[in-house]
Amino acid sequence: RPGLVHNRAKIRSHRDNAQAFLVVEEEFGGFETYLRQMMGGRPRRNLFVKADEVPTQTSESILLSQDLVRRGFRFVGPTICYSFMQSVGLVQDHLLGCFRDEELAITAPG
Repeated sequence: RPGLVHNRAKIRSHRDNAQAFLVVEEEFGGFETYLRQMMGGRPRRNLFVKADEVPTQTSESILLSQDLVRRGFRFVGPTICYSFMQSVGLVQDHLLGCFRDEELAITAPG
């Protein structure tokens, strides 16, 4: 059917990733702790002016991807990891001048 994932490896990866997630949570006391450690303890705010400056992956997302794969995660490439890092607030890529950039800069710790 349309809209369903037909790749069996991707379907199995959900189970495998869930199991790996639980192991990481146990080892680090939480997945957030693990992620913050990977980012050196604090989120990064980038200072981009134009959309074409925003990368699709970074050295941090490559390292995160490699570590997740080493821990048994699957389908976690550097681009997916960078998108994830943006969505959970580990990286703030709102362009300078964007109203969200200004709001987030005001509320950022430190």
